[in-house]
Amino acid sequence: MTDQILVKGASLLGAASCDVLISNGVITEVGSVSAPQARVIEADGLVALPGLVDLHTHLREPGREDAETILTGSRAAAVGGFTAVLAMANTSPVTDTAEAAERVHDLGRAAGLVDVQPVGAVTRGLGGEELAELGLMARSRAGVRVFSDDGRCVADARVMRRALEYVKAFGGVVSQHAQDPDLAGPTSCCHEGELSGRLGLPGWPGVAEEVIVARDVMLARHTGSRVHVAHASTAGTVEVLRWAKGLAEKELHWDVTAEVTPHHLLLTTDLLSGYDPTYKVNPPLRPQEDVEALRAALADGTIDAVATDHAPHARHDKEHAFVDAAFGMLGLETALPVVATVMVESGLLDWAGVARVMSANPARIAGLGQHGHDLAVGSPANLTLVDPAATVTVDRDDSVSLSRNNPWHGRTLGAAVHATLLRGVPTVLEGKLV
Repeated sequence: MTDQILVKGASLLGAASCDVLISNGVITEVGSVSAPQARVIEADGLVALPGLVDLHTHLREPGREDAETILTGSRAAAVGGFTAVLAMANTSPVTDTAEAAERVHDLGRAAGLVDVQPVGAVTRGLGGEELAELGLMARSRAGVRVFSDDGRCVADARVMRRALEYVKAFGGVVSQHAQDPDLAGPTSCCHEGELSGRLGLPGWPGVAEEVIVARDVMLARHTGSRVHVAHASTAGTVEVLRWAKGLAEKELHWDVTAEVTPHHLLLTTDLLSGYDPTYKVNPPLRPQEDVEALRAALADGTIDAVATDHAPHARHDKEHAFVDAAFGMLGLETALPVVATVMVESGLLDWAGVARVMSANPARIAGLGQHGHDLAVGSPANLTLVDPAATVTVDRDDSVSLSRNNPWHGRTLGAAVHATLLRGVPTVLEGKLV
């Protein structure tokens, strides 16, 4: 007898309700299913989505295990409905060698709650000058396909061109943290405008992002390669992306994709008026007009994916004067409720659209062949069950992350993750880790 799970009465992507039978980690039957020997998960009233995939997660291990570990970050991801996450390279030491990538990969497998796919650094030590071991990381056991110096911009155009040329050989993609250091330096921390002047905080103008995005899409076109724009945050970036995507669709030999974070879809720069370092993030929170442009771009496909940029920090790194505090905020456990609140409740996306931007597109961009599939016979049984009628009032002390820098604390959000299954094995049931 095989191990079987019957998900009974779920609404697939928010459409008609049916049963999903899982055997040995694979969906084997969809419809009205009778399986007397199967373990039953009652899913009446729940929406079934393919397991969520996060293109942008900071798991802090190795080096900052006081803020997060691969195990605790995996727990947060599973609770948030994710079955795969991409672990950024800005650890200590940096993930810039095959050995370092394999270590992250192996720790993720040992945790066993989500598939942890390491992101390789573009440059050695994130220094921006010498390419890291891109080919060796790609050929390693970790099979790295996404490369990023996230937290720092690959500012040198020649280095960025060389990286794009190199990854083209094995179908890789360079994910860019778009921040021109001459326009927004390392202390820049507030959207440049009236508020930054009034608060006396160093300004981070939107154009510092937009000029790098414009440069990089042209480099991708020139090299025939793939560039991904991390955490897009401005209406100007949306305009550049819309133009570039139209060009790429005609010319076919190159590609540009982009992500937006949940916090840039909802939170605005006025929150900085109280100098609360919880809201210090890079790129910074932007004005409402940028938020509206990002929502529209996610809805119409100009932005391909939602990515959390989950950035846990120990309390002693956040509890400083605003300008001295660390950048970043938590996101894994709250991403789906934020997207449901902002995009689904407003009608900008339906649940099939959520599956597209939080599962199918991220899996395609990252080259994760076992994720992002339709919930159909023969697909890997990576599955997220969501209660669309639930509301969640966020309490930072309920988080399974090691850190507490949660910008959603005290907010009530719509929808809640009920269950997460990784290859047919429940990692979360009734909202709790199994």
